Amino acid sequence: MFETNKGGKEMDKFYRALDNYFNDMVQMRRYLHMHPELSFQEYNTAKYIANFYKNIGIDVRTNVGGNGVVAKIKGAKPGKTVALRADFDALPIQDEKDVPYKSTVPGVMHACGHDGHTATLLHVAKVLFEHKEELSGEYIMIHQHAEEYAPGGAKSMIEDGCLENVDVIFGTHLWATEPTGKILYRSGPVMAAADRFKITILGKGGHGAHPNMTKDAIVTAAQLVVQLQQIVSRRVDPLESAVVSIGRFSAENAFNVIADKAELEGTVRTFSEEVRSQIEKEIEQVTKGVVLTNGSSYEYEFSRGYPAVVNHEEETKFLADIAKDVPGVEEVVETAPSMGGEDFAYYLQHVKGTFFFTGAKPIKEENAFPHHHPKFDIDERAMLIAAKTLLRASLQYQEVSKRRGDEKITV
Repeated sequence: MFETNKGGKEMDKFYRALDNYFNDMVQMRRYLHMHPELSFQEYNTAKYIANFYKNIGIDVRTNVGGNGVVAKIKGAKPGKTVALRADFDALPIQDEKDVPYKSTVPGVMHACGHDGHTATLLHVAKVLFEHKEELSGEYIMIHQHAEEYAPGGAKSMIEDGCLENVDVIFGTHLWATEPTGKILYRSGPVMAAADRFKITILGKGGHGAHPNMTKDAIVTAAQLVVQLQQIVSRRVDPLESAVVSIGRFSAENAFNVIADKAELEGTVRTFSEEVRSQIEKEIEQVTKGVVLTNGSSYEYEFSRGYPAVVNHEEETKFLADIAKDVPGVEEVVETAPSMGGEDFAYYLQHVKGTFFFTGAKPIKEENAFPHHHPKFDIDERAMLIAAKTLLRASLQYQEVSKRRGDEKITV
């Protein structure tokens, strides 16, 4: 286990530097909020990020695994290589907030805090660069595109070398449903694998007045919706967490026509790879049984999305310990696992690290909306807390590693 110290006065100058940049951080976040771009289309945002680094003299690589941007800051002394990650894509949602920084792009908005993640990391990088002569090790700023839409950007950025020689990675998500000043952490599985499936029922259509001459795809699909719910309740170990949800049921026909085809689409959320594979097989078995009973046929597609985010125990405990002494942090708590998905999972499959949540609930309750909501917003003060926590984790990691005489961390 890492033995951390309390940081003391040596951290104060870094905190003050971030305090001095807070207004710039807010203005940057609001600019990005006004100019969102969808996953895999973030060309201007990537250029904006790269130009920020170029303008202050930081080495930067663009088009990493697609639209990704990676910057490197090398300290004057030997040490570990610490990676920090922020995502920067937006969602296909119409911004309904009444604020001056409302999205200017119809049907597109930052409804998950990625604009805040980007502004946070850019200013952490700026402070690190300004103090590079005092620093040990190297710092990799990973600005990831396309977190919101599988296959995501993390996997391709890793394949393009963004984790080369990295010893540890830290990432945070501004969390608008938790109060500002709260840091939430968890060792082990913290976010679920997020998979998608599609089932097409192929029956025999006909006139609504003569159902005996048809194989009603809607009736078959309706039975299937009910039967699929028994996978989790009756086939999965009750000590395991799993979700099977149908999100789309489509059979477009006139009111007096019995459908020959119906489509179901849904999502599966799991933590265990064993349960994940089990449910993939169970869905088809249940489908096969229902369809056979109704004399129809089917097509089945199961698309694996992001794996579960599994935090490393030692690095998570380290983060939770150092966070307690970060200015602005009032509470550090272990959180329950979330069935939401995140492609930060891929980074943790390659190097040790942890992904945590930084409370960012707006001060006025009437302005507090969940992620992916048309009126989503954050308390921008949370960016400063996130920045200080990431910065302290990066610097403290160097110090404790040096005291332990660590060799390179490998997985």
